[in-house]
Amino acid sequence: MLATAIQAQAQDFDRLFNLRGYWKFSIGDRSEWASTNYDDSEWEEIYVPRRWEREGFHGYDGYAWYRTTFKGSQLEKGKVHYLSLGYIDDVDEVFINGTKIGFSGGFPPDYYTAWNAKRLYRIPNELLDYEGENLIAVRIFDQGGEGGIYSGDVGMHVIDEELKDVIMLEGMWKIRTRDREEYAKPDYDDADWEYIMVPSNWKSIGINDLRDFAWYRRTFEVPRGNKLTEMSIIGGYIDDFDEIYINGIKVGETNDGRDLGWSKSYSRLRIYEIPAGVLKEGKNTIAVRVEDLGANGGIYEGPVVIVPDNKVTRFTRGGYFWR
Repeated sequence: MLATAIQAQAQDFDRLFNLRGYWKFSIGDRSEWASTNYDDSEWEEIYVPRRWEREGFHGYDGYAWYRTTFKGSQLEKGKVHYLSLGYIDDVDEVFINGTKIGFSGGFPPDYYTAWNAKRLYRIPNELLDYEGENLIAVRIFDQGGEGGIYSGDVGMHVIDEELKDVIMLEGMWKIRTRDREEYAKPDYDDADWEYIMVPSNWKSIGINDLRDFAWYRRTFEVPRGNKLTEMSIIGGYIDDFDEIYINGIKVGETNDGRDLGWSKSYSRLRIYEIPAGVLKEGKNTIAVRVEDLGANGGIYEGPVVIVPDNKVTRFTRGGYFWR
C-alpha cells in the first residue's frame, strides 16, 4: 500500500491538464514560501519531474521548495479535483493557495521517508479560485542521495461525479495511539494529536507493528440543505478491526474475532448506514477506533465518504467511483 498519499490509481481519473515542466525552485526553508503573496521571481527554475541533482544541485541534502501556478478556468466547478505529484524523495508537504492539503513522510526531528509513495492529494473546493490563478507550493526534505519531485505523473485530475449531498472525508485527520472512551465524544479536544493522511497505512507516520489501539478523528461540515437521513458512511478498508462514531454515536463496527493470519476483517470495505438524527447541519465529528493485530494498520484504502443510500453501489464498484 502507499505511504500517505490518497489510495487510488491516477489512470482512474479524468486528467484535466499536465503540470510537467519548469517550476520555481529554492533550497532552504521559510514558512512564507507557501504564501500567495510571496514574490518568487528571483528563484531558479528546474524541470518537474526530475531529481534536483540532475538540474544543477549536485550533492544537496536538506530542505527545498517548489512553486508553480495554474489558472482556475482550467478546473471544473462542482467536481472533486486531485493533484498528482508522482514520487518525491523523501518527505513533502503540499499547499494550495497557502493552505496545507496533505503530506507524505515525516520531517525532522521525527524523520520518516516516503520516497516510494505515489502522491495524490484531494484539493478542497473552497480553496480554489475558479476565476484567477492558483498557487501550488511543495515543501520537501531530502535526507540523502538524490532528492526532489523525481518521477511519475504530475498533473491535475478530476472525478466525474455528481456531488450533491456527498461529503468527502479523505485528507488530513488526527490520530492518537491510545484507547479511551472519551475520544468518541464530539466535544473532545484533540488539538495536540498527530496528523495522518486518510487513507494511508499508519506506517507512513512511523507507527510500526503497533498490535494495539489507535483513534482517528476529524470534523466535517454538512451544508445547509444537504440530506440528513437515508445516508451511509463508506469507511474504506481498515486494518484490522474498527468502530466508527459520528457525533458520539456508534454507527458500525467490523471485527471477525480472529487472530493475525486468520482474520479477514482487513479486506472488508466498511459500509454503515447512519441512523436518522445523527447527522446535523453545520459541524459534525467522526471518530474511528482501530485495533491492529500486527504488521500493517490503519485506514489504508478508500473510498472514505458519506453518501446517500441510493449512491452507495455507484461509489463502491470497481476502483470505487473514479472515472
